[in-house]
Amino acid sequence: MYQINEFEQRELLDVALADKVAAILTAAVESKGKASIAVSGGSTPKGFFQALSKKKLAWQAITITLADERWVDITSSDSNTKLVHENLLQNEAVNANFFHLKQGDSLNTEILADLNLAANQQLLPLDVLILGMGEDGHTASLFPCSDEITQCLATDSAALIKVTPKSAPYQRISFSFAALSQSKNTFLHISGASKKQVLATAIAGQECREMPIRAFLQAPDVNTQVYWAL
Repeated sequence: MYQINEFEQRELLDVALADKVAAILTAAVESKGKASIAVSGGSTPKGFFQALSKKKLAWQAITITLADERWVDITSSDSNTKLVHENLLQNEAVNANFFHLKQGDSLNTEILADLNLAANQQLLPLDVLILGMGEDGHTASLFPCSDEITQCLATDSAALIKVTPKSAPYQRISFSFAALSQSKNTFLHISGASKKQVLATAIAGQECREMPIRAFLQAPDVNTQVYWAL
């Protein structure tokens, strides 16, 4: 299930999404004493990150993590961790907790097991999930051309999965659909005319392994709010 919210300018989208997410996180902290949010990488969310970072929230009770991460050094320009540190963990949000997906130099079985245990205990179900979408319909690191795509989309999969995409660089770690679909509030944050066409293609088809974003648009128990601006 999905609903599309269109904005004339990306700046208006960023502010509106930041307002919405801030309200959800505040309500979660008030009701249970903590909140969790997972965000995506890329250039699209930078404005949203910066707008959210300026919100006066109980950041010390909020944990931020990533929907996925490339297994690169956290100083690399390709690191989603670096993106979050430079754009979201700033201003008022400097006191937020950050759950690192990347640990060590190699993504081995022991690291994956430890991260799965910690994610299940500390983060899930997420209060807020911010997804992005690639031109091929991938989201997080759920790639249509990865050997792990069936596992990534399985409803009984582990929370975190090691992914080696064929159509993109770097080994990655990604939350699975099983984990992400538990999120209480899911947002797909995209911009540009080409992404709107990709979204239309995703909506028109059925095969999730072909375009993994379809899993979030079609699942009857996942309410995905699409935020799009030109």
